[in-house]
Amino acid sequence: MRIDGGARVRARVALLAATLMIVASAACGTRLFGKAYEYEEDIYVSLDGSADIIVNASVPALVTLRGLNLNVDRAASLDREQVRAAYSSPVCEVTRVSRPWRRQGRQFTQIRAHVPDIRKLSQVAPFAWSTYELSEKDGLMVYRQTMGASALRPGTLQNVGWQGGELVAVRLHLPSKIMWHNARDVETNEPSDIARGNILAWEQALTDRLDGKPLTIEVRMERQSILYRTLWLFAGAFAAAVTVIALLIWWMVAKGAKAPGE
Repeated sequence: MRIDGGARVRARVALLAATLMIVASAACGTRLFGKAYEYEEDIYVSLDGSADIIVNASVPALVTLRGLNLNVDRAASLDREQVRAAYSSPVCEVTRVSRPWRRQGRQFTQIRAHVPDIRKLSQVAPFAWSTYELSEKDGLMVYRQTMGASALRPGTLQNVGWQGGELVAVRLHLPSKIMWHNARDVETNEPSDIARGNILAWEQALTDRLDGKPLTIEVRMERQSILYRTLWLFAGAFAAAVTVIALLIWWMVAKGAKAPGE
């Protein structure tokens, strides 16, 4: 019995899809598709001091690290309004609390917030473990964040499936050219590379974060945003192009005016 070429191709595609599904299932919670964090903050800082913050965290991490009064039972429904209320403050606007998703049996959620002045963010209870500074020094803008003790209290940590290798991360998305930073790779202890989009990451073991081991974040950057400088460069290039076109038109008109008298 012969199998036609189309059937053979379909069979190979089906086999490849099945293999990928098996690999993806086996890799769930591993680093095959990038590092998985138990708690992470993405902070988008503006030079005027305003910032947007995105927190992705498991429910057990929100309870043990930040002291939120949530049910960590795997079968429990996440009260998103309770999460919103915990992060809401006169100095901070919560723009979104996502529907929960699951990883390794634990519920995760995402909180998005906006703060007009990041230096006041420590007034919001879930962010109170950090101090936030943004100031000018020696012609540069300096951002400094010091993350201190967690909310963990003896006897509050339950068996939530942590294996001991979980990570916590803080990522800064910065608006201008970075001149210096103290971010280091958690595995090699070498200075971290600046990711595309002007992003730096600080990582810490979840066990160290639970113990309240300090994490100090510092960046020095230019006072002028990359976007502002790019717009000026674009405007300059556009003005130069217009000038060249105008000179060419003038030259052609002048040459045409001289032609009858030559």
